[in-house]
Amino acid sequence: MDFIRIITNHYDALLTGAMMTALISGISICLGMVLGLNLAFGLISKHWPIQRFCAGYRSLLRGTPMLVQLFIVFYLLPKIGLDVPSIVAAIIALTMNTTAFQAEIYRGGLLTIPPGQVEAARMLGIKTQTIRIRIIIPQLFRLVLPSLVNETIAILKNSSLISVIAVTELMRTGQQIVAVTFRPLEVYIIAAGIYLTMNISLAKLGSFAEGRLAIGTRS
Repeated sequence: MDFIRIITNHYDALLTGAMMTALISGISICLGMVLGLNLAFGLISKHWPIQRFCAGYRSLLRGTPMLVQLFIVFYLLPKIGLDVPSIVAAIIALTMNTTAFQAEIYRGGLLTIPPGQVEAARMLGIKTQTIRIRIIIPQLFRLVLPSLVNETIAILKNSSLISVIAVTELMRTGQQIVAVTFRPLEVYIIAAGIYLTMNISLAKLGSFAEGRLAIGTRS
């Protein structure tokens, strides 16, 4: 009965928190795709300074805890004169983190694409940017889609950490409900159920997209 009462009385707050979690995670993942792709191309660059810089960024962000990165971004921005809302700091931190992980995913995919395709395209006079957009990236996303879905799920779960900087997402909403109801076990079980539902939905969506891409490849 407590579960039903909590859900009934705080349905709007839980839904708003879940939507905020999905929004922040979605923006971070999309920005991370763009930045991660560029970082991945930098990782396989033949220019030593670019390659080393990208490798250093990847190692730094993958080798430190997400919570530490979040605090650094949150407290560093005001120090350099950027007084931004907590939600913006959260998106920046999540984007920086997922960029490093996505770059490694894309790098692995790039190494599996036959180099002869790129060489043939260059012989035909196709520009590098066009080769990447028209030839490499479409193949790349088909190859790395399962890993990309896993990274999306990881970011969705890591978004619970942004509650520590007062962003009212699902976890923060749960904490506020606990302060009113004094039912922490029930509230956090409900929050876990919402996270699980979102993650299962993402996994199902990824499987569907993977199947559609596979059909397109066979045809």
